[in-house]
Order: sequence, then C-alpha cells, then structure tokens
Amino acid sequence: MNIIAKESNEAIAAVNPFALEMLSSLGKELYFPKGILTQSAEAKRLAKRFNATIGTAMENGQAMHLPCVMKSLSGISPSDALLYASSMGMMEVREAWKAKLLADNPSLAADSFSLPVVTSGLTHGLSVAADLFVEPGDTLLLPDMIWGNYRMTFGLRRGAVIKQYPFFKGEGLDLEAFEEALDEACGQKKKVVVLLNFPNNPTGYTPTPEEANALVKALVEAAEDGTNIVAITDDAYFGLFFDDHIKKDSIFSQLAGAHPRLMAVKADAATKEVFVWGLRVGFLSFSIGGAKADSPLYKELVNKSGGCIRGVISNCSQLSQKIVLDALRSPDFEKQRAAKVEVMKARAMKVREVLAQPKFADAWTAYPFNSGYFMCIKLRKVNAEKLRVHLLEKHGVGTISISDTDLRIAFSSLEVGQIQEVFDIILQGVKELS
Repeated sequence: MNIIAKESNEAIAAVNPFALEMLSSLGKELYFPKGILTQSAEAKRLAKRFNATIGTAMENGQAMHLPCVMKSLSGISPSDALLYASSMGMMEVREAWKAKLLADNPSLAADSFSLPVVTSGLTHGLSVAADLFVEPGDTLLLPDMIWGNYRMTFGLRRGAVIKQYPFFKGEGLDLEAFEEALDEACGQKKKVVVLLNFPNNPTGYTPTPEEANALVKALVEAAEDGTNIVAITDDAYFGLFFDDHIKKDSIFSQLAGAHPRLMAVKADAATKEVFVWGLRVGFLSFSIGGAKADSPLYKELVNKSGGCIRGVISNCSQLSQKIVLDALRSPDFEKQRAAKVEVMKARAMKVREVLAQPKFADAWTAYPFNSGYFMCIKLRKVNAEKLRVHLLEKHGVGTISISDTDLRIAFSSLEVGQIQEVFDIILQGVKELS
C-alpha cells in the first residue's frame, strides 16, 4: 500500500475505526498524490517571481487561448474558462455549495459534514462513492422502483449484490418492507449499503416527514445493533417539491452525524437544481457520527475522493464550475430558481388534473407522485414495453417502460398545454393494443 494511503487510513481510524471498516479495498488504497499537483499548489501560493510547474500555457498573464474559442465565452476571462481546476474542485464553488446546502436544509448542522467535493455530474459522484465504499459482494439495498443506472454503477462496476424491496404500499412508502429488507441484510453482513433517492426517479415521490423519520430510525437502529451502514442519498431532484405535507429538506440532514457506525454520503448536483444538465457539475459530501466538519477524517475522505477523480478524469471542468459559481452568487438566483420550480409544479398539477378523468381508470392506475420530474402509471391490460414501442412508432410519442407493467412519463419535458393530449394518446395506444 502506498505510504500516503496508509497514513490516510490511520488518520481516519484514529477518529472513527468504523469509518475505515466501511471503505472498500479500493477505498483503502486510494490517496491523493503529493507529486506534481501538490508541488504546483505550493508554487501557486509561494512562487512570486516565476511558476514553471504545471502543464498549461500562459501568455500576458492569462491562459493562452484562441480568439475563436473565447468569442463564445463573453464575460469570462480566459483563465477562469480554460485552466485546470483542482481535482477536488474550485474551493469557491465548494464553499458556495455548502452554504446553499445549509440554506436549503435548515435542520442540517454546519459542523456535521464535510466540505463537498466537485464531481462531473451526479452520476460521477455516485461512481466515486461506489469506489470508496462498495466491495464486491456487499449488499446494496434498493427499492423496486429505481433509476436503472444504479445497476451499472454499483452492481456491474463494483460487484454489489442488489437486494430490492417494494417501494409503495397504498399511497405511501412500504416502510415495513424496507425495515424487513434492512433487518435481513444486517443479519447476513457486517456492512450494508443503502441508497435513498428522493424525489424518486422514476416515480416522483418524496416521503412525508413521518416516513422519513421511520427510514432514519431504522437505519440508526441497525447501526446501534452493530452493523456498519453506508447510507447514500441521491438528491438529484432536490428542491422540486410540489406538496406542502412532504419532507422538504434532504434526508441527509437527519442522517448526518447520527451514529458512529452510520456513514451518510450526499450526492447532489447543479444539474437539475440549477437547470444546467450538460455542464456536469455535481457534489459529494460525507458525514459520520463523532466527526466535526474540520475533522481529519473528512479531510482524508476528500483526499481519497480527489485521488479517485485524479486517476480517472484528472479534474472537472473549471468553466462549468465558474458558471455555476456565478449563478450561486447572483442576487436573483433564488428568485429565478423558485420561478422555474413553479413552472414544474404547474405541470405536475396538470398531470394530476388529467389523470383524475374517469376515462383512464380502466387503462391504468397512477403511482403517488409529489415532486421531481416524473410520474409512473401501472398498466392494467397491456405490456409497457409493447405500448412504449407502439406509441413511438405509430403516434410519435416517447415514454419509458421500466417494467412489464410500469410506464414513466417525464412531465418535465412537456408544456402544460401538451399534457392532456399526451395522456389521451397513451390511452388510445392502450385501446389499440388491448
């Protein structure tokens, strides 16, 4: 093992030995190199005369650039747009995102979690978390309603054994099924990885405060009983809440610092929260009981994350980070963001209005939804994949089949005035196949 990785592991264990146990073999081996990057960082601070360390080209005090490139980037300097960012991300955007997390989640204690690490979108953040914490054979607990990419990220890439439980019972979460699945997994393994995705993709469901409390209680009790729990919250659609009675802060807020055997990992992104999908700016934050924000434990988890990023993509786009940072600093950011959430809410409410029409009752039932981008219908008579293909080929309407019975509709991509027609066409397709 590299001496830096060994020292990093020792620093983690000195704060919380359970945290070291939770790391995968790869996670234990990961480290942030003290080579060119460290020397360049030192030179950036101390080389007052000349800096001949890093492999970028400078000209007249700015990043060397082509005018044909910079003409598309009005208002941003060449250095801000074109130079490398740190493997952990620009410090300014990391600090700004943590400030946003605290503002959005009033119950989240500032000293209970790490400074976020910048990732290349949320998927990359989940991948880094998987590299750090998932060992081949580890149990990953997931509901039966999931984003399919989890299978690739955690199952195929890291060898997790995925165990699923029913997501819904009636108009809410099947908490009994979750607790039973967790109990069974904890009885077989010393470590269990649990992934919680709210608002949920594909269903667009966010739990009530009571449901969230029950989930957290079950995870803390599992930790108290001696199982190491890695709880990953996929908060991709955070902030897109459309009902008053649902939980409007991340469940990470309750998991943060909850128990020394419970590692909470928050994956989120500007992707949907700032409506900048293609900029690929995500974040990864860590929390475990017994560690404060300035703990060496978090410093080393951040270093390991940086090493993981360094070894795969070197660093994330500085230009994208700069654009997100400028948005977060804008005095109109919250007002503009809230306006777009209202647009999305209007679409969700229109879907509910349309689905209440009696003519659809024989064709499907709608799963509960109250947030996010999506909703799902459970078909009564026809196969979802056959219907998807039929709608696409005959009617030019795109939907997503996620099981034999379930069809996902992204109302995020539909104008309010298009929603009635879309569901009418889906009903027509059902009749044509019945």
